[in-house]
Amino acid sequence: MSGRCRSRRNIDGTLVSEVYGHPCALAVDPVEKKPLYHFHPGSKCLSIACTGCNFRCLNCQNHDISQAAPDEVGYYKLLPEQVVALCLEKQCPGIAYTYTEPLTYIEYVADTAKLAHEKGLWNILVTAGYVCSEPLKDLLPWIDAANIDLKSFSDDIYRKISGGRLATVLDTILTMHHAGVWIELTNLVIPGVNDDMEMIRQMCKWMKDNHLEKVPLHFSRFFPQYRMTDIAPTPFSTLSQAREIAHEEGICHVYLGNV
Repeated sequence: MSGRCRSRRNIDGTLVSEVYGHPCALAVDPVEKKPLYHFHPGSKCLSIACTGCNFRCLNCQNHDISQAAPDEVGYYKLLPEQVVALCLEKQCPGIAYTYTEPLTYIEYVADTAKLAHEKGLWNILVTAGYVCSEPLKDLLPWIDAANIDLKSFSDDIYRKISGGRLATVLDTILTMHHAGVWIELTNLVIPGVNDDMEMIRQMCKWMKDNHLEKVPLHFSRFFPQYRMTDIAPTPFSTLSQAREIAHEEGICHVYLGNV
């Protein structure tokens, strides 16, 4: 029996990862693509992903790998030490675990991240932040930065669009921040779904109330994807209004993405 993420299987009562050492995607990216604008700007990172995700986002831009089972996608065979060696070969100062949900292959991330630190490399998580606190805390000593996708500030929208819960993501953001991980947040603004300006204002108030006003906030433009092809791209005016509200609520660093 496979799990919801499709990358784990119950074999005789033991939960086994089917993607450990089998990344389906490798690339060298600018760190700004994650997006991280205040963490080693101008540098590049080795991006790596395995299949799987514990969300079911209707707008997923990487659904061909995030919503796929391991045997449905081609993959490389790279153990953690080989990933680190490749990063050094490509002269990248760090590794980004990205494209899909890296917390679904957390053992592979942890083992690779530990070896990366030993070689003086940094580690980035690009995550939706849907994870239990115990394994997250075990991983964070090896993580230097993260971009967390805060999909909306409504639990109902989280349940309808992604199949998750808001509170868990908020806990992850605070846990990472308190652990000293450099974090930046991304909010993809989808017309008619999560573009209510009062909800965006409440999200920014939550950031300020939790001393996150200096955390960079990226409002990202939606384009029709996956199971949301009937919704038009986000108007630039909507993003501009969101940025204005964020500034009004005291958020120091606000950026517009996908524009």
